[in-house]
Amino acid sequence: MLSGLVSLALLAAGIVLIILGAETFFAGLLGAARRLGVSTFFLTLLISGLELENIAAGLAANLAGFPGAAAGTFLGGTTFITLGVAGLGAILVPFRVSLPRQFLLTTAFTGAPLALLAADGALSRVDGAVLVATFCVSMIVLHRSTGTLSEADSDDEGNWRRRGHPWVWLLSGLATMTVGGELLGNGLHGVVSRFGVSSTLLGNTAIAALTEAEEIGRVAVPARRGRPEVAVANIGGTAIHFLTLNAGILAVVLPLRLDDATMHLHLPVAVVAPALYCLILVLRGGLGRREGVLLAALYVAYIVAAMCGALGLVG
Repeated sequence: MLSGLVSLALLAAGIVLIILGAETFFAGLLGAARRLGVSTFFLTLLISGLELENIAAGLAANLAGFPGAAAGTFLGGTTFITLGVAGLGAILVPFRVSLPRQFLLTTAFTGAPLALLAADGALSRVDGAVLVATFCVSMIVLHRSTGTLSEADSDDEGNWRRRGHPWVWLLSGLATMTVGGELLGNGLHGVVSRFGVSSTLLGNTAIAALTEAEEIGRVAVPARRGRPEVAVANIGGTAIHFLTLNAGILAVVLPLRLDDATMHLHLPVAVVAPALYCLILVLRGGLGRREGVLLAALYVAYIVAAMCGALGLVG
């Protein structure tokens, strides 16, 4: 039992270090990127979606021999962001917003390339390269349509200037994430072997949610401060990153073999969730509390389906 507790402790410590390291890296990256003079909306798409803790967790799981858990970091992460976080955020702070058409289309169909490439049950290095290229094209298109500075964009510029030494933040964050990834890989291996928990279930639910839990604040705070477009850009940008860049990086480093649970549940839900999110935004002109309850309820239903599948309660 002691070994089991140690494994859980390593898993938790790894997730904590990955999150702290990613936040530090993000602070340095954002401090440098603000000087490029792009809009807050596009900067949020480009930077907030760069969930380095998610990539680190996925790499650690894949290199430790758990491809199902690795795929779960970007598939379960997408589902958690677009259903769970978006739903809870809307319940806390409902909002109305007008969004660029190109952003809505890109976000809604961001999972289509992944679904096509993964149809054979695996993601090869070539597939990964295609996904990374897809991400680059998406960012170029979105920069052309959303990259222009607005009046509100200069309001907090001084905060980033006061941070100073962005490269120190970047390197410190990278080192912290490296240590966290090693701990997470060891902890995941111990949990799976000691408790018999499905690594695919763990990756798509617990790890995905724990590494992205801080997103609830990143969504609710901008909406409460009158910048709901930034909250939406955070969710959309994260979905685009996860289903293209993150998935691509993991496959390029080490090809992924997708199991039945991933192919029949986690992948389809992750592909459909961003499209549903965008559809509701278009039809309702924002997210009210009723829409938030709907999205959150769908996420709970997904978790229940995943647990039933892992326990063999569904055929």
